[in-house]
Amino acid sequence: MFPVPELNGLVLAGGRSTRMGHDKGLINWHGKPQREYMADLLKSYCREVFISCREDQQLAITDGGYTALTDNYTDLGPFGALLSAFELQENKAWLVVACDLPLLDKAHLDQLCAERNPVLMATAFEGTDGVAEPLMTIWEPSAYPALLSGLAAGSSSARSVLLKNEITVLKSTDQQALANVNSRDEADKIIKSFL
Repeated sequence: MFPVPELNGLVLAGGRSTRMGHDKGLINWHGKPQREYMADLLKSYCREVFISCREDQQLAITDGGYTALTDNYTDLGPFGALLSAFELQENKAWLVVACDLPLLDKAHLDQLCAERNPVLMATAFEGTDGVAEPLMTIWEPSAYPALLSGLAAGSSSARSVLLKNEITVLKSTDQQALANVNSRDEADKIIKSFL
């Protein structure tokens, strides 16, 4: 029988948040900084949970009682964070979520974990654009060579890796739960949904 790799969690919080104008990981949507809220949400699904970050964010994350994973690749965004995670523990699967998904709920994580297919490279939700969403995905250890191949070919697109390989794609019962908040206008719309 195929051994199912252990699952680690990775909260993507190392972006510069240029469109938002301030760190998206520090926005308080649920009573604490979003990167911490997401890390806490992943704890019941994962053996270990890491917050992916830039070097200048590391101290604040560890001082808050969380485990930081500094990106080894600068300017590659989520792709670099994924590579850094696999470099740390290449035999683990990684449940990856972006910190800018304020409406992500336990029901979606339950579905993702319950319908995980460890035989394929990844299990992902279909995004709001109808394409697999790489920032709410379980990446299996078999994804690591595909990411390295993409990097060698000059690509730094995690979505491109998903599109070029056989993966499991799940349908969400609530696409709004997978909405990214990258700008102040998008944040204002989401704030209205909290009211």
